[in-house]
Amino acid sequence: MATFALLILPAFNRVYGESAIRLTLGELAVFNRTALGGRVGDIAETRIAGVPYVTFEADELTDLDVRFLSNLSSMYALFRREGDLLRPIAVRPLDSFASDLVTILKYVGKTNEHFTRLLLNVTAVSAARPADMLERKLSVLDPLCGRGTTLNQALMYGYDATGIDVDGKDFDAYSAFLRTWLKNHRLKHSAETTPIRRERALVGRRFQVDIGRTKERYKAGEVDRITMINADTLRSRELLRARSFDLLVTDAPYGVQHGTRGGGEGLSRSPMALLRRAVPLWRELVRPGGAVGISFNTYVAPRDELAGVLAESGLDVLDAEPYLGFEHRVDQAITRDILVARVP
Repeated sequence: MATFALLILPAFNRVYGESAIRLTLGELAVFNRTALGGRVGDIAETRIAGVPYVTFEADELTDLDVRFLSNLSSMYALFRREGDLLRPIAVRPLDSFASDLVTILKYVGKTNEHFTRLLLNVTAVSAARPADMLERKLSVLDPLCGRGTTLNQALMYGYDATGIDVDGKDFDAYSAFLRTWLKNHRLKHSAETTPIRRERALVGRRFQVDIGRTKERYKAGEVDRITMINADTLRSRELLRARSFDLLVTDAPYGVQHGTRGGGEGLSRSPMALLRRAVPLWRELVRPGGAVGISFNTYVAPRDELAGVLAESGLDVLDAEPYLGFEHRVDQAITRDILVARVP
């Protein structure tokens, strides 16, 4: 039995950094239950020369195992312990673009990009086929996308992503950011903003971008697609085809930086009224075997209540032990947790 050590990224903000080790323990435990087939054991925090690591044991790591581990949200470096020495293992993350795609955009209320990656990871490996995370171009939906942190992380992985948000300022800010970022990185792309009409009435706007990782791939039609829709998420079923997404990943409104909007009911601090109406619509958009991952503020969305909403919508809530280790403090008004469910 060999021992391996995972070094955590040093760039977390202070508050998130205090939870980083514990969140990584939970993330690795979910990966072990799903993608790694239970081959990893003795997952723990260990200090080596005064530095905290996440350590674990395994008979051996296959190439596929290393590829999965390479995408852990807090991964900085992976080592095999050999006595008092650490032998580095070459990692192979999915990242297809420069990291500033997910780090450069700053604004009040932005979800930490490492947490967004964790939520996407845990959701992806909880689908019926965890290996699809590495082997397929997945289609990701964020029906409450804000300024696109989830969309950018999905793009980093080479997935296609669609977001919906009712806030026109967020829509404008994201479209301006992505156009500028693509031009600065000299990536071949097409970008278009078009109105969405139903019965001649304007119901929203659509921003669609096709991106080629190389000029040759763009010319060959091998593109990554980002779509952002400026509309009410309660109209998502009208605007998107049923069963057209593999994953749904979103932050429920935390009730602090912004309230919940939807259905013409104005602002509310609690997201539950919106989620009761929206989750049944969202569920129809995800393919059978796909997965749904939602982060939420436990102060305004109790875990059991949210789990009930997902179950009543026909989703299989994954509430076993590995999925119960993600609650963490963000600030005095937000204690964040995640819920993951699978579409039968």
